[in-house]
Amino acid sequence: MKCLPNSIQPELNQGEQNDALKKGSLPNDLIDFASNDYLGFSQSEILFKVTDEYLVKNKCIEKAATGSLFLSGNRSLFEETEGFVANFHQTETALLFNSGRDATIGFFSAVPQEGDLILYDELCNASIRDGLQRSDAISLKFDHNDFEAVEKLILRNPKTIIYIVTESVFSMDGDCPNLEELVRISDKQHCYLVVDEAHALGVFGLKGEGFVQMLGLQDSIFARIMTFESALGCTGAAIVGSVNLRDCVVNFAQSFKYTTGLSLRSVATILIAYQHLEKEQQTIAQLRENIIHFRQEKNLLGLKALFVHGKSAIHSAIIPGNENVTSISQKLQEKGFDLKAILSPSVPEGQERIRFCLHSYNSKEEISEVLRLLSVFIFSSQI
Repeated sequence: MKCLPNSIQPELNQGEQNDALKKGSLPNDLIDFASNDYLGFSQSEILFKVTDEYLVKNKCIEKAATGSLFLSGNRSLFEETEGFVANFHQTETALLFNSGRDATIGFFSAVPQEGDLILYDELCNASIRDGLQRSDAISLKFDHNDFEAVEKLILRNPKTIIYIVTESVFSMDGDCPNLEELVRISDKQHCYLVVDEAHALGVFGLKGEGFVQMLGLQDSIFARIMTFESALGCTGAAIVGSVNLRDCVVNFAQSFKYTTGLSLRSVATILIAYQHLEKEQQTIAQLRENIIHFRQEKNLLGLKALFVHGKSAIHSAIIPGNENVTSISQKLQEKGFDLKAILSPSVPEGQERIRFCLHSYNSKEEISEVLRLLSVFIFSSQI
């Protein structure tokens, strides 16, 4: 078997030397504070059973879409699901994609045109950055949540079509932008606001509609990217927005046109998950209680300064140094808690962290204990 070219081997060697090489891990019996399964939908027997019943009742026996939706892949189930998603998010249309990354790349490769300008938050996720690279528009980043800088960039580019891109919950920090202020700027300057809601869906809003709808701002957002792979526990994503936005993406997004569609089981799972989300307010309320309890406990234990401020299901404790943060995460794992260290260069050097993901199924006792252990390990390492 051939070895890697010499040109890439040094990169692997450097990663190993810095303790930054990523390796896959199998499921374990540890208490889950690592996954994005905020509501436990991915492991729900009820959702699995109801999806099976739907497929049998509607004679959806095909195991694959068999082609792109332009060729042989389209089915009435796609239209039913997209209609439900659009109504749930109080918008004109929804367009399903195979993943959040496909939806993001599809949007940015299809909608912003040459001569347009995209302003994006410096902490936007890798999928957004991949999409920007495929766009013909110019992209400029602004400092995290610095909307004064956004306005200055807008004023320097008069008569230019401008898209402003942010996330409603930033995946590594877990914080939220001041969307109301960003909408004010966008409306005043006639810009197009794009919001990635991957980590807000299922977490914010009475029915888990997301951060945008919780604030009642849905009519002011040009496009929202709803990713189902976190709180909904299933594969896929959707771009929600106007009819003409959908037409543009359908016709010009290569990640939509030239990709085999989702399987019918995947689409049915999305539909059933959304239907379940609409009526599972107790599960969402339990997640919210756990978030409040986590924030209270970290403050009581003197850990507030360690964490990035946020009210989402993601809470990041900044522990500088790959070796240091890895050591503490391993100690927590040895005590039975599934937590992962986020290392540089995935985050900037000095911003290494342990990322806590909270779930509706975490008990308050588990939350209190994991934070108690964190405080013990942190403060003992400083002696």
